[in-house]
Parts: sequence; C-alpha cells; structure tokens
Amino acid sequence: MSEELKKGLEGVLVTESSLSYIDGDEGKLVYRGYTIEDLARNTSYEEVVYLLWHGELPTREELESFSASMAEEREIDDVVHDVVAQLAEADEEPMAALRTIVSVLSAHDPDADADPTDEGANLRKGRRITAKIPTALAAFTRLRDGDDPVAPRTDLDHATNFLYMLNGEEPDDVLAETFDQALVLHADHGINASTFSAMVTASTLADLHSAVTSAVGTLSGSLHGGANQDVMEMLLEVDSSDMEPLEWVKDAIDGGRRIPGFGHRVYNVKDPRSNILSEKSKALGEAGDMKWYDYSVAIEEHLTSEKGLAPNVDFYSASTYYQMGIPIDIYTPIFAMSRAGGWIAHVLEQYEDNRLIRPRARYVGAEDRTVTPIDER
Repeated sequence: MSEELKKGLEGVLVTESSLSYIDGDEGKLVYRGYTIEDLARNTSYEEVVYLLWHGELPTREELESFSASMAEEREIDDVVHDVVAQLAEADEEPMAALRTIVSVLSAHDPDADADPTDEGANLRKGRRITAKIPTALAAFTRLRDGDDPVAPRTDLDHATNFLYMLNGEEPDDVLAETFDQALVLHADHGINASTFSAMVTASTLADLHSAVTSAVGTLSGSLHGGANQDVMEMLLEVDSSDMEPLEWVKDAIDGGRRIPGFGHRVYNVKDPRSNILSEKSKALGEAGDMKWYDYSVAIEEHLTSEKGLAPNVDFYSASTYYQMGIPIDIYTPIFAMSRAGGWIAHVLEQYEDNRLIRPRARYVGAEDRTVTPIDER
C-alpha cells in the first residue's frame, strides 16, 4: 500500500467512469464521447440528462417521453411548499435553503422506501429531484422577494419553464436557448468535489436524496460553486469605481486580492465552457449593454497575458446570467439545478459497482501518552 501523501486527493484515481472526460492540457470536456461544444450547440438539457443516465442520446420518441415524464414531476407538494415559504421568510442563504429543500423532497417520494440500489426506483427519484429543484428554487426566490410563486407548466422545456416560474412570464427564444445551453455546460464535470461527495454518500448505501443533499452542501463552498456570484460582484465593483477595468484589476492584484473566475484544478488552458459562455455574454451584450462583456474581456486579456491565468466556467456565466436578469445570489443554486443531472448519473454508476469509499490518513499526532488522573491535571 502506497504511503505517498496526496493532499486533496490530487491526481489520485478513485474510480472508473464512462460519464465525462476532461483533458486539462487540451481544454477538452466530453460527456459519454460527445464534446461539450457539440452537445451545447446541438442538444437540449433534457437530451443531455438522458444521455448521462442512459448512455445514449435519445431518439425523438424517447426524448418526448422522457421530457413529458420530467415535466409531470415539476409540482411540489404542500409540505415542501411550506418549507420553502419558511426558508424564504427566514431569509435563508439560497444554497442552504436548497440543501434543506432537496432533503425534504424525500418525505413524500413514492419510492422513498425502495432499496438504495434499485435502479428503476432511482431513475424515478432522479426525475423527481431534477424536475422539482427548479420549482422550489423559483418559488423560494419569488417568496423572499415578496412575490407569489408561479406554478410550473408542462408544455415548456426545462430551461424555459424555470425562467417562466422565476419571472412570471415566458422568456424570448434567445434567453431560453442561452439558459438551456448554460444548463448543458454545467451538467457534469468529472469527479469534482460535489460529485465525489455524492459518491461517498452513495457508497455507504445511503439513498439518492441523501447523496444529492451531500452534493448541494459541498457545492455551496466558495472554492467550488460560489465563484460565479463573486465574479459578478467584482464586475459591479468595477462598474461603480472611477477606474477602467484594466486599471481596476491591476490595483486589485497589487492590493493582494484574488480575482475570481480564473484558474482551475484540472484545466491548464481556458475552460472550454468559458469559450461558449463568452459568446453568449457577447450576444446578450450586443442586444443590450456591452459593458459587462467588455469588462470581462479586458480582465481576461490582462490576467492571461500577465499572469498566465485562463478563465473557468464561472467567469462568463456571471455576466451571462446577469444580463438575463437572474438574481446574483441564485447563480450557484442554478449551478446545482443543472449539476443534479450529473450527480444522479454518478450515483447510479456508483451503485452499479459499489465499494465503500474509505481513504486513510497518515497519523501525525502524539504517541505513548498516559492519562493523568483528573485531580492532578
């Protein structure tokens, strides 16, 4: 057994997976053999979820059936509604609220008592979790902002329905397509921290709701899912300053600040998802206000040329979401809303060939101590 210490498990192979592949040197991301560029431009989120869960892209008939089965699960019951309302009234942090919501979704799931490794039950639970998260998130956001929730519709696709529930009106085709593409880009990304968290939970033979709840909690950390919000807050700070973006970023770096949205544990070049989102940010800017895209480009060009840093997926998702009118503090919950499809796929894969995930630690504490009686300490 190797005694080499790998902090953060960096570079350690922990499993084999057929779901997604990352080439960090080439800037390549693949879902089940398809490049992310191909999928983002030619498939919908529902098609990608089907691909991740079933191994192949669906036929038109399969897609219609799968999409309909997802849409039928969008409603949340009164118990969940009550919890969402309580969380909104308490002004709970959105990711903490989402963590609680995913957990409570199990309370009335028809398959709650199924064996954790029952594939059919897990696929049904997966559809419910993936379908209900957007409904609960939109309701939470509207309630905490003083608006009534908007009931889901079954005649809209996953992305369009969420924007409809969030804003109370159907988005135009450009916004719907942009959001759907963003969901595709975020659906899976190898064995990242939240995915691994879900797998560890599933490896104990805990149920699917427990695994996804673990993943949401892991994604809430600022080193994993919170950078998109940080990026937009930075861009707003640039906008409110008296400085040009280049001057601002130089001043921030000189002051010891870390610029969010740059660098990645796996990619050594620009994140391929960032390339696609930068195109969307630019297109939205051309139809509205170019400054957010222009600020982003100026910051990217400086950090890439001067520091050798490339943007990750969070950098351009920030300005893209902002131009869509999405509240900044639900950027990370939207990440979770998309990644639920990938989390569930990895949990299904874990259950197929399960082994309890149980790493070791090198002990570096004290040795050979004896207990002193309490009155003599």
